[in-house]
Amino acid sequence: MMTDPIADMLTRIRNAIRVERPQVVVPSSRLKRALADVLKREGYIWDWEEVPDTPRAMLQIHLKYGPNGEQVIRHIRRISKPGRRIYRKADELKPVLNGLGISVVSTSRGVVSDREARQRNVGGEVLCEVW
Repeated sequence: MMTDPIADMLTRIRNAIRVERPQVVVPSSRLKRALADVLKREGYIWDWEEVPDTPRAMLQIHLKYGPNGEQVIRHIRRISKPGRRIYRKADELKPVLNGLGISVVSTSRGVVSDREARQRNVGGEVLCEVW
C-alpha cells in the first residue's frame, strides 16, 4: 500500500529525467492529472495523456528536454507530506528562485502554480516545488 502517491509520481519523474527517458508512466488520479496539467502550462513537460488500461488507468507524461539534451526540470521535490501538511496564504507564497521555479498549490479553485494562486489571491496546500 502506497502512503504518498504524489511523492511516488515526483520520484518517477525525477528518475526518468536522470536516465533521459522521453516519457514516464504513473498511475492516474484526478490530483495527478491536475499536477501534470500545471507542469504543462508552466512549460516543464511537453504533454500528458491518460492511457486506459485494464487493471487501472495510467498517466503517460512526455518529458521535455532542451535542444542539446539538457534537463528542463532540474529539481522537483515534495513539500507537503502526509505526516506534515504545509499550507500557505496567498501573500505568504513567495517566488521560487526569484521566479525561475514554481510551487504547485492545491487551492479551493483547483491545482495551480504559485503565480496563479497569487494572481487569484487564494492560498492552499503547497504540494511541490519545481525548478
